[in-house]
Amino acid sequence: MPSGGILERLYARRRFGIRPGIDRVRLMLDRLGNPEHSFRSIHVVGTNGKGSTSAFLAGILTAAGLRSALFTSPHLVSFSERFRIDGREITHDRLEALLETILAIAPEEATFFEIVTCLAALYFCEERVDIAVMEAGMGGRSDATAALPGIMTIITPISLDHCDYLGTTLEKITAEKAAIAEAATPVVIGRQPREVHDAIRDCLQQRSSRLIWAGSSFSAHWNSDATLDYQGIHTTLSQLFPGIPGRYQADNAALALAAAEVLRPLGIDLTETALREGLAAARWPGRMETIPGSPPLLLDGAHNPAGSAALAQALTAYRYRKLFLVIGIMADKVVSDIVSALAPLAATCYCVAPAIERAMDDVKLAAIVRELGLPALACGSVASGIQAAQRDAQPDDLILVCGSLFTVGEAKAWLAGIEFEGIRG
Repeated sequence: MPSGGILERLYARRRFGIRPGIDRVRLMLDRLGNPEHSFRSIHVVGTNGKGSTSAFLAGILTAAGLRSALFTSPHLVSFSERFRIDGREITHDRLEALLETILAIAPEEATFFEIVTCLAALYFCEERVDIAVMEAGMGGRSDATAALPGIMTIITPISLDHCDYLGTTLEKITAEKAAIAEAATPVVIGRQPREVHDAIRDCLQQRSSRLIWAGSSFSAHWNSDATLDYQGIHTTLSQLFPGIPGRYQADNAALALAAAEVLRPLGIDLTETALREGLAAARWPGRMETIPGSPPLLLDGAHNPAGSAALAQALTAYRYRKLFLVIGIMADKVVSDIVSALAPLAATCYCVAPAIERAMDDVKLAAIVRELGLPALACGSVASGIQAAQRDAQPDDLILVCGSLFTVGEAKAWLAGIEFEGIRG
């Protein structure tokens, strides 16, 4: 990892919090010679499924022989995870050198995520990538990634999300996220509640955008043999093997495949072989990730009501005697929204507090979970929670680590015996 000093200088930028707007990012990009113009960008916005959809699409682009980049946030374990080219993370030495360059030209008030976004643009430029899949942070038109011109926008399912910054209604949140789309560019849209569907249409209908809707223009469904069939805009594919597990990945895979189809009129012709191989090669740690053992661990970063409901549905495909939850949730979340879908499935909940300032205290979390009718123990650290569950579980049980990407990231770091670099943004 980069030296402590350079990372400390970056992490110190968290004192500025979240500042919507792209003027500071544009200033930094100008000072860097506008590296964002050397490659094409695809924006991915939404609430749930952004990371998986981005990973599927990046896998397809790489399988097609394109030099493709992937920018995501937050990371699970290591900061370098955020920057990938053809599936490979940036090296520590390269990251440190680029970070020195960005910090040297950054305005004093530039935020953590703004600097990280510019770092991605500079890295992708220097590595001469053809195309970059850019996952937005929390927003859309005011997100730092909006400073990069996009040839396409993908909108994953939207739900109530970062209400302090984006608005308190689905309509306001949707308008903010959807407005990242450039005029006259295609927008591929995942399945949405009716109010979100209408808000997207209202936001983009004056921009001459081509709107491609899941359900009407494309869809995917699972077969009994756990393969996926895709019915697309111009393409039909059967017997697909998505590389990212979880039944809810059908919609994310379909979004990526539809986006790949839409790229063809833009001069990027992706073959059926690339679609199949890229989908199969995609990996996205911390989403229905199984760690073999006796009993096995299942890691999933669902951290909002829709994600938790999808996780509960995905568990129907797993066989186990009892389910034990190791759960850590951020203090700004409503616990019942996340736990309610999982509580009927679980025998006991081991409440933990990941090592990040936003984490809810484990004792407070346990008290709330018990009020929901689920036996709960306050265990302190993520490692302590996993160890407690392992002591109580039998070989044919299942231990689910969930509640936050930070909880899952700390679990992965502990299991691998490496340092956890938890940080928001």
